[in-house]
Amino acid sequence: MKRLYQKIYLTIVVSLLIVVMVAGGIWRFGTRPASFGEGFEVAGELISAAMPPANATRAAQQQSIDLFAQRLRLDLSLFDANLNIIASSGSPLPPPTDRTPGWSPVAGGPTWSIPLPDGRWIVARAMSRHRHPAIGLLIFLGTIAIVVALCAYPVVRGLTRRLERLQEGVETLGSGDLSARVKVEGRDEVAQLAESFNHSAARIEELVNAHRLLLAHASHEIRTPLSRIRLGIELLQQTRDDKYKAALEQDITELDALVDDILLASRLDIAKSLPTRESVDLLALAAEEAARYEHALAEGEAITIDGDARLLRQLIRNLLDNGARHGEPPVRARVHRDGGNALIDVLDTGPGIPAAEREQVFIPFYRLPGDTKGSGLGLSIARQIARLHGGDVIVMPQLDHGSCIRVTLPIV
Repeated sequence: MKRLYQKIYLTIVVSLLIVVMVAGGIWRFGTRPASFGEGFEVAGELISAAMPPANATRAAQQQSIDLFAQRLRLDLSLFDANLNIIASSGSPLPPPTDRTPGWSPVAGGPTWSIPLPDGRWIVARAMSRHRHPAIGLLIFLGTIAIVVALCAYPVVRGLTRRLERLQEGVETLGSGDLSARVKVEGRDEVAQLAESFNHSAARIEELVNAHRLLLAHASHEIRTPLSRIRLGIELLQQTRDDKYKAALEQDITELDALVDDILLASRLDIAKSLPTRESVDLLALAAEEAARYEHALAEGEAITIDGDARLLRQLIRNLLDNGARHGEPPVRARVHRDGGNALIDVLDTGPGIPAAEREQVFIPFYRLPGDTKGSGLGLSIARQIARLHGGDVIVMPQLDHGSCIRVTLPIV
């Protein structure tokens, strides 16, 4: 993570340095001739007009050069037609050996050469404190670069620090601590990544805990029919009585159904979408399942939805089986419509479900106090199937005796 932080920070700093260099180069080579060249030309014309003639004494020419140098704040040197020095003020300047007017790049800073009509040459250069305006620009840009770099440091460091915490969270989760979460800071992509990690970690923890609970309950639930089967085998070996054989077959059937329910619950836990979709007539499905029971019936209107017919059949079967096992006949499955939803109400005339237990009954392997019938998985699986279809299963309050379990499924 440190390498990422260094890469980001160095990228910002190098980019700023490039900007400074480009800006300095543009100023140095693009603006100087236009701005300072015109100034030197004007100064040259003034000096040429006011200079003593070539036959004036050296003292007079020196006096004029000193005056102009002081007034114009320039280093000035005066050369004769043979480029011999006549007078100089300030730092000595080299003669224009190429005899070309204008800028000349020389050591100590560029000079401006001005030819006089009588053959003499004046060479000028800005005094040291005014010689390099580009230095001021570079200092200014450099200061900006430093300030931006200093301001960028906490931003970059904050970004990489959050990534480091996210990395620590992933490593903690990978080591087996399913409660690992990371703090969500900000509203950027890193924050979204942290939220996604927390959501995924919570989902993993939920699934693992559900499977642990399922395994623990399954071990307990399977032990009972296995014990009965073992006892039945012993009795069958001793007596060869057909009633023990029938009881043994019933226990095996019960165990087989329990294993099927456990496997289905496990698959539904990890399912995110329906395995198949087709048009399903809910009333016809309810009628087929009700026909399996002696005192059950289906009624209502024909409503077709898109869903998994096998899972929806299992949902209705579980609810009818719950009513037949824990309630009293008749058990009715009523199919009707409520806006854009299809409703299936499964009603019985038994003792009902207490208000405090109406949500508890959907917990896997949960049974009402004093109830030993069934495995406690039927309603839990029914709710899982409904939610996989975008709906839900709830226990409705009843004004009189009995219970009503309602399935809500979207039609569209």
